[in-house]
Amino acid sequence: MGWPSFTDTVAAARRRVLAVLSPVVRPGAVAAGCGLVVATLSLATGPVLIVLALASLLLVPVLGIGFALFPMVMTLVRAVANVHRRLARHSGVEIPVPYRPLPAGAGFGTWRRFRCTVGDPATWRDLAWLLPGTVAGAVLGLAASGPSGYGLEGLLGVPVLLYLSGHWHGYGAIWPTESLGQALLSIPQGLLILIPALVIARWFMWLHASFTRPFLRPTKAAELALRVTHLATTRSDTLDAQAAELRRIERDLHDGAQARIVALGMNIGLAEELLRRDPAAAQRLLADARQTSGEALTELRALVRGIHPPVLVERGLAGAVEALALTITVPVEVDLDLPGRLLPPIESTAYFAVAETLANITRHSGARRVWIILRHTPGRLTIMVGDNGCGGADPAAGTGLRGIERRLAAFDGTMGVTSPPGGPTVVMMELPCELSSPKTSPSSETA
Repeated sequence: MGWPSFTDTVAAARRRVLAVLSPVVRPGAVAAGCGLVVATLSLATGPVLIVLALASLLLVPVLGIGFALFPMVMTLVRAVANVHRRLARHSGVEIPVPYRPLPAGAGFGTWRRFRCTVGDPATWRDLAWLLPGTVAGAVLGLAASGPSGYGLEGLLGVPVLLYLSGHWHGYGAIWPTESLGQALLSIPQGLLILIPALVIARWFMWLHASFTRPFLRPTKAAELALRVTHLATTRSDTLDAQAAELRRIERDLHDGAQARIVALGMNIGLAEELLRRDPAAAQRLLADARQTSGEALTELRALVRGIHPPVLVERGLAGAVEALALTITVPVEVDLDLPGRLLPPIESTAYFAVAETLANITRHSGARRVWIILRHTPGRLTIMVGDNGCGGADPAAGTGLRGIERRLAAFDGTMGVTSPPGGPTVVMMELPCELSSPKTSPSSETA
């Protein structure tokens, strides 16, 4: 075996460097970018919102101007606060949205809108956060993004370009670039500055998120109220879904099996009358009755399968999803990791959610490839169904996704849809659950 070539050595060294730096560079770059957004948002909108909030409160007694102005200002404040909440999520700090839903008919300029805004404790917590949040956002955002930007400037050789153009000398305030050699030394300096700056950026953004969270998170009472509202909504959606399912079962029974059983009874009655006078005709009627009974039994089995598929009972969710993937014409890649059985209601909900998603793909997407990924981690079942179709799926457009969302919400599950025009479409579903029993038989093995 010969010695490795210079190119192979360089490639191997590059892979090792990337393996070491990737866990630092990527999260650090995200943190630095978030810091730049936080600093820009704080400096650009903070002072303006503070002035507008104070002015709208002072103008409440003046001809009622504040009644219309204050809710408008708080809408802007809430939009900015929601941006900070989303940025905090990148630092691993979750800040739920605490706002109460607006009542119907509470438009801008109405007394109901003003009363609802003023009566929401989250409004006053947002106002209390505005001034310290603006200062902290500006300081910590610049601290997170400034050193990283300075290191990136040197690493990209900006001082070299500026030296060659003759317009500027010096890398920052401490390193002169009076010669090309000094300018070139800014590149390794930039790398030495950038790596620790990216590490520090993550810490500064975590500090900002931790400072913001006590102001912008819901209070215990607000969390309880939001929970009650969510449960009331999901309960109503579940009752509607159950009523619709009962109507479907009743319609299928009435139009299918019931009609066939009525026809079966009539044929048997006619056969009884013809049995002595025309045995051949009676025999034909009995043959028709036997065929009708078989058709009625088939329809009843299909109806039962639609309520709770036997494959779900026999093989569990993993096996049922694999069987479901074989029923559609589009090639399906299945990647399942489910080390046991779930509670029957959870299995049924997940199964029908996947079934409805696949039905939507078949009807609307024009996809040539579909993939299903199912994972169970402690306390959570995650299902991802994707396709390479035309995209543009919208849960609000009545394509069945809203029904899936209601079905999952009954168990505190969530659904997210990513579907840009042209595809791909990815439906991500999560259900909080635990395993009811470990995998014990080969029938529950996944592919």
